[in-house]
Amino acid sequence: MKILVLNAGSSSQKSCLYSIEGNSLPKHSPDPIWTGNIDWTVSKNEGILTVKANEIKQTITLNQENKAQAIPKMLETLTQGQTKVIDNLSEINVVGHRVVHGGKNYSEATKITPEVKAKITELIPLAPNHNPGHIEGIEAIETVLGDVPQVALFDTAFHQTIPLENAAYPLPFEWLEKGIRRYGFHGISHEYCAHRAAEILDQPLSSLKLINCHLGNGCSLTAIKNGKSIDTTMGFTPLEGLMMGTRSGSIDPAILIYLMREYSLTPDDLNTLLNKESGLKGVSGISADIRAILQGIKEHNFRAQLAFDMYIHRLRSQMGSMLAVLGGLDVLIFTAGVGENAVLVREKACEAFEFLGLKLDQTKNESSPMDEDIATENSSVRILVIHTEEDWAIAQQCWHLCH
Repeated sequence: MKILVLNAGSSSQKSCLYSIEGNSLPKHSPDPIWTGNIDWTVSKNEGILTVKANEIKQTITLNQENKAQAIPKMLETLTQGQTKVIDNLSEINVVGHRVVHGGKNYSEATKITPEVKAKITELIPLAPNHNPGHIEGIEAIETVLGDVPQVALFDTAFHQTIPLENAAYPLPFEWLEKGIRRYGFHGISHEYCAHRAAEILDQPLSSLKLINCHLGNGCSLTAIKNGKSIDTTMGFTPLEGLMMGTRSGSIDPAILIYLMREYSLTPDDLNTLLNKESGLKGVSGISADIRAILQGIKEHNFRAQLAFDMYIHRLRSQMGSMLAVLGGLDVLIFTAGVGENAVLVREKACEAFEFLGLKLDQTKNESSPMDEDIATENSSVRILVIHTEEDWAIAQQCWHLCH
């Protein structure tokens, strides 16, 4: 079975093609036979398509003014040139999409119908940076591949099990009835990491209390008990919770009222401020990238140090809230770009919880661990670094739904 996965970000489109032979899935994630990544952040006038296949890496410049042709151009590389891996696009059996926001409607992988498309479109105001890209990808596949089955996996789906008292906001009840509640995000990653942790530790997932720290440009924590999400830091939108690369995370909502009254900021101004200009980037004035922040600290940059200290403080604080909801902790997981690679972030996050008997092995922590336990042998809590495999998780669900 040939499974194409599209994973749209706010300014990117990451894609890969898996080839699954036989009548069962491999135990561990195979390498895709082709990857194609579109990045629109390189310059104002163009995007960059990077394709890898057959041990060849190819770079193609895309026209910023004709974004609609970007995905068809990317798909051409599957059947043409040095990156050709299939003879015809009709060999693709199913296309899976990561979709950020599915509201309350979807709790599992879902075949995309006109009704599902309409719902994703309806939810654009709740995920304005992502859901438009998902629709763009779905429609591009319809245009190029016709009626090939398409499947949506929703980042909100894993969090449908959060109890209402954890999901509801303390607003008048009528607003809850209108759908204003905590939805949670990064669900595909949180669910994958929970299952992978159980595999690594060779323990049933139902016996474990876990905190999964998905730390990338976007950041969220999830408390997982009996294999189910019971609380998470992102909320009605992906803006709530932790301090992130360019997002503020949780702030006093009265600040927004103040900025509107005193500085005449519009809703669009506030959206840009909170989602694009805050977080590590806004505080440091350097970058949203933790690597640039750490370099700034070495150069004795006060704002870089402040940004890092704030990031760690808020991470520890919300780890503590997840701990309280779980009523204990068996496994602490770090994943995504920062979680998997930032040695100092893991070290500082763990320091605050040594009172639990949690003990980080510094040598293991500094040895580029991946899918490994980096706790000391006598630690009361296992500490795992797991490479999140959202694309493979999507492919697995597509296989189960369409095989």
